[in-house]
Parts: sequence; C-alpha cells; structure tokens
Amino acid sequence: MRYDFDTPADRRGTYSLKWDIKENELPMWVADMDFRAAPEILSALQKRLDNGVFGYTVVPDEWAEAYIRHWQTRHGITYEPEELIFATGVVPIISSCVRKLTTPNENAVIMTPVYNVFFNCIRNNGARVLECPLDAERDYAIDFDRLEAALADPQTTLMILCNPQNPVGRIWDRDTLARIGELAWDNGVTVISDEIHCDLTDPGVSYVPFASVSEKCRDNCIVCIAPTKAFNLAGLQTAAAVVPNARLRHKVWRALNTDEVAEPNAFAVQGAIAAFEQGGEWLDELREYIFKNKELVQGYLAENIPEIKLIPSDATYLLWLDCGAFGLSSRELAAFIRSRTGLFLSDGRIYGNAPHHLRMNIACPRETVREGLERLAEAAELLRQHRTTRG
Repeated sequence: MRYDFDTPADRRGTYSLKWDIKENELPMWVADMDFRAAPEILSALQKRLDNGVFGYTVVPDEWAEAYIRHWQTRHGITYEPEELIFATGVVPIISSCVRKLTTPNENAVIMTPVYNVFFNCIRNNGARVLECPLDAERDYAIDFDRLEAALADPQTTLMILCNPQNPVGRIWDRDTLARIGELAWDNGVTVISDEIHCDLTDPGVSYVPFASVSEKCRDNCIVCIAPTKAFNLAGLQTAAAVVPNARLRHKVWRALNTDEVAEPNAFAVQGAIAAFEQGGEWLDELREYIFKNKELVQGYLAENIPEIKLIPSDATYLLWLDCGAFGLSSRELAAFIRSRTGLFLSDGRIYGNAPHHLRMNIACPRETVREGLERLAEAAELLRQHRTTRG
C-alpha cells in the first residue's frame, strides 16, 4: 500500500470530541477516523494556509465540478452544476430543510435504528419523529406495510433516508429505493437522502444514489453529500445539498441562506476539491484497510466472544453489534464495558429500535482494533463470571 494507515495519529491536545476521554480509555465510538487526511489534501490545505489571508470565501465553479466528476466516475450519476448548493455540513442541511419544509407538529419519517442526530434535527425544528422500525430478524429489511402507513399519514410531509444506512451499514438496492421513492411521491412526502457514507463501501461494492433510481426519486429529493466522512474532514465544515427540482431547490437555497449555513470558511472549498480530485487512490486503500479491520473483528468475535453477533454490512466503518446474549440493555452494557475496561463504544439505544446493541468504530490502526477487541473480551469474561456466580 502506498499510504500508511498503521501509524496512529496523536489526537490528544487537538480538542477532539472523540479523544475527550479519561486516562487509559480507548474511544471507538464517534464517527470520525484516527487516520491523517490524504497527503494530497494536506498539501492543498497547507498551500491555502501559507497564503496567510483568511477573509471571506466565494464558492468557485471548480467546487461543483469536483463533486460532479466524482459522482460521475464513482457512482454513475450526473448532477448539473446549478443543482448543487454549498453548506457547512449535512446536519445543517437537514435541520434547515426540516424547518423550511414542515410546519409545527408535522411528521418526519425515519427508519430506525438510524443516525441519532436525525432525532435532534426533527425535534429541535418543531416537527415530530415518526419511527418506522427496520426488521432486525430479516437483516434490517424495510417493513413496507409500516412505511406505507407512515408516509400515507396526512401529518407526514418529510422522510429522512440514510443511504447507506448508519449504524447498520446496509446498502439499499435499486428496487428498494424505487419503492420508497414511489410511496413518497404518491403521498406528497419529500425525501432527504443522507448519502455521506456512500464512498465508504466495501471493496468491489457500490451504493445506489437515490436520485439515480427514477424520475420520481430525482424530482422529489434533497441529496446530502460531502467529502467529510470518507476523507476524515468533518472539522472543515464542507458539504453540498443536491436538489434537481428547481422549485424545491429554491426553497432549500433560501433555507440554508436564512440560517447562514451556506458560506464556506477559508479551507472548506480547497479541502473538498482536493479530496474529490486527488484523493481517489487514498480512498481506495482506506476502504481495503477498513475491510481488513472488519474481517479481523468478525474472526475475533467468532472465536473469542461468540455471545456477540456482528451484523453483516457492506458500508461504513461502523460495526453494529447484537449483544443480547448478555441480558443487559445497551445502556447498561456500554457503561459496564467502559467502566471496567476503558473501551468506549456507542450505546445503541440512541439510534432507536436497538435494545441491546452497540456500535463500534473501526476506522483506526489495526493494533487499536486488536486492543479494543481484547478489552471487549475482558468485559465479556467478567460478565460470564458474574452470570456464573449469580447462577
């Protein structure tokens, strides 16, 4: 491999959310990576830094062109330059759109378990969360009877789709997306498709852009895309809303500008362009590395912690762990593991429809993954001993 993913980046002292921890704790929770950004991106940002002037920034044509080429070559969809709107992040896009496209107490549908911040985006902006639980017994397939009822509810005006799904890591196929799009169209429900994880698929696996599925999907969606998840650039606050429908696009443009989240900082444009134009080889090596980490976890759990079921996934660096065999709630289990071993995993309950699940972030050097697994095995043994003693 050309790039080094085995050397850990020192993130202490960088005011990192993920590393805001106690001594001897190991954070494998929040969804950013422990890898330095691609050298090509660092070089572009260094050039911008060396300029030394950090005034107001415009969004040049090259910004949209970089997005368009990336999605054409990697994901087989062509967007038009006028369809892209700069935003400071996917979450600001979703929050602004909830406020603009719903009235107080209208429903926004989400399929749970799902990215926990969706709940905040909906509730904080005056709408109601309408959960449509995925079927864990069928590999988190969609219960379309339930989804159809949710979308047909007269109070429902919006659906937030996670594509690929976080935390499950599932890629929705074309037929599934087409069915979602048809139901949304028939019921006058606008779809926000959060596709921030789309570049983090397993090697040889592709995701399906929602807007590529049908004319109804394309004409009734707001697509959220960004380089931040795949290239570890969340702190640059750079993203795009893609809205093919002109009338809907005007509403989104107005919402983002009203909320003042449509202007880039001094590094947001250069970082995005460098990622999409020069970061492809780094990204492909990253995907291979994460896939090997996933294989390591799968083998280790099967051999050492058979109580934990790793849910199969095709995307993201976030693993969904079914820990129901321990008989604890996700909240109790996450707290126990952290207090006894220092391993910090995400409590599954925050994603909804996850009574005894944990989420593990494996976007870190392989030795870190091994250490995390060893700590998890230590916690599992303590739980076994406790169960034996109590029995």
